[in-house]
Parts: sequence; structure tokens; C-alpha cells
Amino acid sequence: TTTWQITRMEALVRWHHPRWGLISPSTFIPLAEETGLILAIGEWTQRVACQQLQQWRQRLSEAQDLVVSVNLSVKQFASPRLIDTIDEVLAATGLSSQHLRLEITESALIENPQTAETMLKALSDRGILLGIDDFGTGYSSLSMVHQFPMQILKIDRSFIQSMEADPRGVAMVQAILALAQSLGMAAIAEGVETEDQLQQLRQLGCPYAQGYCFAQPLPAAEAEQLLLNWPHQNEARAT
Repeated sequence: TTTWQITRMEALVRWHHPRWGLISPSTFIPLAEETGLILAIGEWTQRVACQQLQQWRQRLSEAQDLVVSVNLSVKQFASPRLIDTIDEVLAATGLSSQHLRLEITESALIENPQTAETMLKALSDRGILLGIDDFGTGYSSLSMVHQFPMQILKIDRSFIQSMEADPRGVAMVQAILALAQSLGMAAIAEGVETEDQLQQLRQLGCPYAQGYCFAQPLPAAEAEQLLLNWPHQNEARAT
């Protein structure tokens, strides 16, 4: 057997309202996009995520190679302040750029074709890892995938969920894995929830996976305990 390894953690935004309790991101993120508040929320998320990882790296041997992933919305990616904001966050937290990964949807890339290449090059030049999120659900062309300096291709959860019931789901995952490999990109399966899905992905040669099969979204203190107590006798790598 080989050992599990937590290589990355993804920063997720949750709203605990004092009156209405936990509000789903699917409810408040579209409103934040519409009102422009997503820029402030995005900057706060980047800062807190980088700050938390830097604190772990200073205290925990288990976190030395860890990378934190942060999602960029369409409006964030289109903001002329994005590069300056990220520079400020990294400088303020002391986190090295190689420990930060930014995830961008296909839609964000296609809606900003004039600025996407310049923006992505500036981020890549800083050593920041870049990934295409929810791959296969947008409307980008294959030419765009290799046009930009992306290192990560995340297979959308819808394909993972369909694998067990539909052979076409398996075929789609195989195709995306082959595409990622041919482009020199690392593939990550999103939304892995069951051992059967994980076993199928192992058989298909998928190198990384994330989802409830490994852990549900956790506050920082519980995520730290996950790092410290992670089991080591399994045959996959978690991200």
C-alpha cells in the first residue's frame, strides 16, 4: 500500500446568521456577486485562508508542504485590483506564493478573454498555482484550456456522481484524465462521497480527490485536528 497524504485544503465561505442560522453559499454568494460585495468577501477569504495556513506552517510539521486553495469569482477575476490585493495578502501574512492555489471557473475565463491571459500570467509569474474549477460544466473550448498557464484541472462533481450508475460518466472522467495528462496538468476529482467512487477513481488512475469521503467542511480548529490525526494506511492522496 501507499500512504494517504493531505496535500491541499480548500477555503470555503460559510455564513452563520445569528437569527437564521447557517445560510448556504448558493444563497448569499449570488447576492454578493450582484451587489459587488463579493470583492470584499473574496479579499477577506484570501487573507484569512493565507493567515491560517501560515500559522499552521509555523507550528505543525504536517503543514509544511500544505497548499491552500481559494476560489475566484467572475467579478474578482475581472477586478483590476486582484493582483495588488493578492500581493498585499501574501505580504501581510508572510505566506509564500507557492502555498497558494487560485481556482477559476471556465465561465470566469471566457467572460474576460481580453484580460485573462495577462492576469493569469501575472499570477503564474508570482509562483501561484492556478486551477480550472468545475471543469466540463462551462462553455470553454479545448483551445482555451492549453492557452493559459493552468496547472490543475478539477473534474466537476456531476461526473463523479454519475460514475456508478452510468458508463458514460466513467467515460467522461477517463477523457478528462487523459486530457489533463496530455497537457501536463494534475487532475483532481471533486465531490467524492463514497468508497465506491474512490475505488473507481483509483482504478482510472486519478491522482487526487476531494470530498465528503475524506472530510466535511470544518472550522479551522477541527481542520487542524484532521491534519494531526490523519490516517496513513490507505491508497490515495487527498486534496
